Amino acid sequence: MAIKIDTRYPSIDDLRTKAQKKIPKFAFEYLDGGCNEDVNLHRNTAELRDVQLKPNYLRQHNGSSLKTKLFGVEYDAPFGVSPVGLQGLMWPNSPEILAKAACEHNIPFILSTVTTTSIERSAELTEGKAWFQLYHPTENRLRDDIIKRAEAAECPVLVILCDVPTFGFRPRDIRNGLAMPPKMSLKNIIQVLGRPHWAAQTLKYGQPNFETLKPYMPKGLDLKQLGKFMDQTFSGRLNEEKIKPIRDLWKGKLVLKGVASEYDTEEAIRLGLDGIIVSNHGGRQLDAGESTVKPLHRLAEKYGDQIEVMMDSGIRSGPDVARAMASGAKFTFMGRSFMYGVSALGKNGGNHTISLLKTELQQVMEQLNCEKTTDFAEHLIK
Repeated sequence: MAIKIDTRYPSIDDLRTKAQKKIPKFAFEYLDGGCNEDVNLHRNTAELRDVQLKPNYLRQHNGSSLKTKLFGVEYDAPFGVSPVGLQGLMWPNSPEILAKAACEHNIPFILSTVTTTSIERSAELTEGKAWFQLYHPTENRLRDDIIKRAEAAECPVLVILCDVPTFGFRPRDIRNGLAMPPKMSLKNIIQVLGRPHWAAQTLKYGQPNFETLKPYMPKGLDLKQLGKFMDQTFSGRLNEEKIKPIRDLWKGKLVLKGVASEYDTEEAIRLGLDGIIVSNHGGRQLDAGESTVKPLHRLAEKYGDQIEVMMDSGIRSGPDVARAMASGAKFTFMGRSFMYGVSALGKNGGNHTISLLKTELQQVMEQLNCEKTTDFAEHLIK
């Protein structure tokens, strides 16, 4: 797809600034915040940006290509869209905007169980290429039915989460009434009135709902009952007993997201998973944990020949993608960067953000004299 960038917003930081002006404060803080004191949120990007790369200017250069193979599929860039919950709360129709843009640019889009469009709709928009991320249900019947729907929609990859055994303690969301059960306070209503474009788009597309879960939800739930339903329906704590039936049922590629230790990586390999995403949920779960680039170095070096090692959390730009790839990631994913883009530019935000990241990464590769994304490790300054 042709690269087209809105020159008013030539960086992710520009999109973030614009997004903050376009969406209500409670929605922006849900998107932008971490947990507790936000220590790991900031550490993720800061320590990734400590990674330095070495250029080889005089080496023969035959051009640089962003194309990257993952699970036998060649993508047009080594990055994709992370699963993000409640996307329609931040910008109406945003998961559909991003799914369509990802398909047009030939990069992966991962749909969250708790976002605001359905498995079937995302599959339609991506021509069956969307990945699906499963929050683990408490009932086997529900688990099996959701997995069968993902299979029927021809999702090539199923992602399961291991980093949400409990919900992160997020002071902003608690103050804003976005804990479970959520509530709309007078303060939030005033914020909505100050964002008329967001309000108009929300009226157009309707109140955001957990579309994938609609078939399993009793009709007419109020907000308090919705919180109780979610607490009773999902259990985020994974173990061998929960993973083995999923591996038996799912015939496609299976990926474990939220890995930050050697133990979990070895368990993933032993249980027959195809890949891991080194991640700390964007700094939203464990404020006292490591930044993602630290375990990435170790895990990629030790296990990269046994399982596909990917990364998300803390990546905000093309140079960040290069740093992560040089540090051992086979592929990378971003959530906030794309949501800033859509929140800032609406229906044009997906294409703009993907084009911007491709342009930035292409420049880094050409500057380094790096011809293939698999060659980034040769430029890492250790």
